[in-house]
Amino acid sequence: MLHGKKILLGISGSIAAYKSITLVRLLVKSGAEVRVVMTPASKDFVSALTLSTLSRNPVQTDLFEENSWSNHVMLGRWSDLMLVAPLSCNTLAKMAGGYCDNLLLATYLSATCPVWIAPAMDEDMWKHPATKRNLDTLQEAGNRIIPVEKGELASGLVGEGRMAEPEDIFREIANYFVDNNAFAGKTVLVSAGPTYEPIDPVRFIGNHSSGKMGLAIASEFASRGAMVELVAGPGVKVESAPNIRVTQVRTAAEMYEACVGGFGNVDIAVMAAAVADYTPVVISDKKIKKKEGTFSLELHKTRDILKELGKQKKNGQFLVGFALETNDEKTNALEKLRVKNADMIVLNSLNDAGAGFGHDTNQVTIFLKDGEEIPYPVKSKSAVAADIVDMILKKQHA
Repeated sequence: MLHGKKILLGISGSIAAYKSITLVRLLVKSGAEVRVVMTPASKDFVSALTLSTLSRNPVQTDLFEENSWSNHVMLGRWSDLMLVAPLSCNTLAKMAGGYCDNLLLATYLSATCPVWIAPAMDEDMWKHPATKRNLDTLQEAGNRIIPVEKGELASGLVGEGRMAEPEDIFREIANYFVDNNAFAGKTVLVSAGPTYEPIDPVRFIGNHSSGKMGLAIASEFASRGAMVELVAGPGVKVESAPNIRVTQVRTAAEMYEACVGGFGNVDIAVMAAAVADYTPVVISDKKIKKKEGTFSLELHKTRDILKELGKQKKNGQFLVGFALETNDEKTNALEKLRVKNADMIVLNSLNDAGAGFGHDTNQVTIFLKDGEEIPYPVKSKSAVAADIVDMILKKQHA
């Protein structure tokens, strides 16, 4: 099931560390290669010898050991998934604060793969405002939190804070890697960034879009096996990546031609670009000189890309649009969903802190053609992209 997958398991100081023994056994039995990193405190709860025997790899616990240096950078880049289970309240606080005083923390800060955390602590600690802030910080950084369970705790109390059972965590990991190949054989069209509408050779009408949201969506689809056709506006910094073909455009007209022209060959289209609604009627071939008094600029409406795709949409195609609003957000998003014949609209509002242009985070609400409305908290744009792709996958298979 997980043959060839590389799982890095971090274990911190918690009584729930005994569950890591079962988790390692399940992962190895499924074909995964497992390496374990322990905090010094965790060695009081579970044996490194047991974990190394089950994982078939040496367990690492210290940055410096017998005049050698443990290469946390290598570990962070080696894995397909890093899981910290159990995550104690202390290690949670250190991760949220960017501390780096043990091998597990150094590896976390070096990790280039998705990071999952499975908290484990007593109920009062779990419900403390500081714990909530720390969890929010890690989630906004793109980490996935495996929810705690309610049950008997080490204190003898019964309440929330119990680490999820190893079988449930294993099932989530297995499903994750199945989903990561869910779009193999599919082609996805994604638009990203602004358009620049020229006034003269020097000036243009544009907006503040960085293209980060569209790039994150393209990357998420590609990581799950899709072939992505990315149409990127000016100023969007696109790095070469497997499974992503890039078409650079500048104006709304160029983006229209690229998106409409390629739509017939794709299974999914996500229009995340901030396309200009208007463009100048006349474009001067020389720089317009400053004169006394006022200056008037006549504009005409650009062609509506999302609406045209909605008209051309065939059975089996899934169309997603974005709505960036400043007022009457829900009303405008629902109207866009209806008028454009989209299957899904992703709403974000400039009134929400951490959302909109230029941020590395976003806060969205998804509206679906079947009437569902799903709000999400502020997250990194990569985490928002994962939520959007998860929803598309769910609805395509509904």
